[in-house]
Amino acid sequence: MPVLHYHTARVDGVELFYREAGPAAAPTVLLLHGFPTSSHMFRNLIPAIADCYHVIAPDYPGFGESAAPDHTTFAYTFGHYADLMDGLLGQLGAKQYAMYVMDYGAPVGYRLALKHPERVTALIVQNGNAYEEGLKAFWDPIKAYWADGSKAHRDALSFLVAPETTKFQYTDGVADVTRIDPDNWSHDQALLDRPGNKDIQLDLFHDYGSNVPLYPQFQAFFREKKPPTLIVWGKNDKIFPADGAGPYLRDLPDAEVHMIDTGHFALEDKADVMVPLIHDFLDRKLAPQ
Repeated sequence: MPVLHYHTARVDGVELFYREAGPAAAPTVLLLHGFPTSSHMFRNLIPAIADCYHVIAPDYPGFGESAAPDHTTFAYTFGHYADLMDGLLGQLGAKQYAMYVMDYGAPVGYRLALKHPERVTALIVQNGNAYEEGLKAFWDPIKAYWADGSKAHRDALSFLVAPETTKFQYTDGVADVTRIDPDNWSHDQALLDRPGNKDIQLDLFHDYGSNVPLYPQFQAFFREKKPPTLIVWGKNDKIFPADGAGPYLRDLPDAEVHMIDTGHFALEDKADVMVPLIHDFLDRKLAPQ
């Protein structure tokens, strides 16, 4: 079994936690997590691919074990996250990397790709959106908040950090919920319930709207750079539904697409399907020929 290491680096004055495993000289795979979790979501994937790859899985500020500065003094934005991830990768000497992007990881990763398109060796997309077709009914109350930034619309999103919603994200669309470890939502909820964290998440819900105007630039990156791409999508996801997967083929017609019969966190109950697909893809696209 590969050995995992748990590190903290200081980037632009912020303590960033990250998991790291695999041979330092091997191709790098950057794992970018979603909401409401952290690099914890990759705890089972990392040892499965770190036999052949150098794996880096950071936590964003306000998530997991990274610092969570007060939201009144720290910009919780996707642009800021991308800058911090860029700084971390610079410290670690990662000059090229494949990216696994999920949920929030998609706009963070795609912003990173716009900064350094030449560094992206491959993409693995799991329920990460880059097309307006993928923002369906679930997003309506969030779009209302984008529109006016009002306190009323901000307060209306409190349900998104409630325990029942956290559990929903892991269990909805899953055929056999006995395959989902309840430690997932207990772990995430404990972090969401930290003092001040609700405001961090509400700031991020608002800033997610800043990603949508960048969708054409993300799509241009796909078309122009044509990174090898694997799409492994939980097709029963109500947050980032299957409608968001198909449009990738407009710009990445050679992408490999696998619609998985599960919900939002596909790695939790479908690792037996996902991991072989991911490892095989990396072996074909990143391994020396």
